Amino acid sequence: MNSLPKRIIKETERLVKEPAPGISATPNEENLRYFNVVITGPVDSPFQGNVSHHKSGGVFNLELFLTDDYPMSAPKVRFLTKIYHPNIDKLGRICLDILKDKWSPALQIRTVLLSIQALLSAPNPDDPLANDVAEHWKSNEKDAIQTAKEWTRLYAA
Repeated sequence: MNSLPKRIIKETERLVKEPAPGISATPNEENLRYFNVVITGPVDSPFQGNVSHHKSGGVFNLELFLTDDYPMSAPKVRFLTKIYHPNIDKLGRICLDILKDKWSPALQIRTVLLSIQALLSAPNPDDPLANDVAEHWKSNEKDAIQTAKEWTRLYAA
């Protein structure tokens, strides 16, 4: 296996030793640039687990991949768990500025994952990736949130 840059090793160690609340990122044993990520839906968001039943739920699986030119380019991240969100499309791609034009080598894997978690708390239908979901969110936010909760219950167990 080719050796990883020090930076990736350091970031990986920190992610494992000091996980951010509600986020776990585990490097794949076969490819240490590939991470299995689990993000718990934030409390008071449509993506949180079912509190009344005392079972966690609201658990989303993502994949994160560091390209060869990381940290000069952003990690590739996508949701593997289905989610009803205006900024995440059916393929799990995420519309987030720091994954595109606002990326900076000063940012880290941890920052990216915290930003994705924050996006779950604050969907932005004005910068959509899933246009149909964004339209639903804008025209009937209450109903869209209900759908998001339903999908969370169905898929994010």
